[in-house]
Amino acid sequence: MKKICLILMVSMLVTPLLAQQLASINAVPAWETPAFSWTTTTYDFGKIKLNTPVTHEFRFTNSGNAPLVISSVQASCGCTVTDYSKDPIGPGAEGYVKATYNAAKVGVFAKSVTVKANAEDSIVQLTIKGEVVE
Repeated sequence: MKKICLILMVSMLVTPLLAQQLASINAVPAWETPAFSWTTTTYDFGKIKLNTPVTHEFRFTNSGNAPLVISSVQASCGCTVTDYSKDPIGPGAEGYVKATYNAAKVGVFAKSVTVKANAEDSIVQLTIKGEVVE
C-alpha cells in the first residue's frame, strides 16, 4: 500500500513538469508569426436598391513569415453571408473575406464580420455599411 501511494505521489509531481516541457516543444517561435495586412476593414456600399443583394470582398496579404490560417468568419446577423480563403495563406500571399448583404429592409445599415485566425492580431472586425432605398 505504501508503494502505491509513493508511486501516485511521484507521478502527480512529475506529470506537470512533463506537460510544460511538451508545451514548450510545440510552441511556435515568436519570429514565426503570420500577420494580416488589410487593404481596408470598412466598406460603404452607399445607396443600394431594396431586395438587391450586394457583395464586397475584403483583401489582405499575409505580411508575417508563417502560414496564416483563418479558423472562422462570422457575420453579426443572418442578413449577411460570408465566404473566405479556407486554405493556409503563405507569407506574402493574398487572401480574402467576402461579405454579401441581403438588402431586404429599407434604411441605413452597418454590419460587422468577425475574422478569427492564427495571426498576430487574431481577431479582426470588418464592417460593411450603406443605405437601402426603394
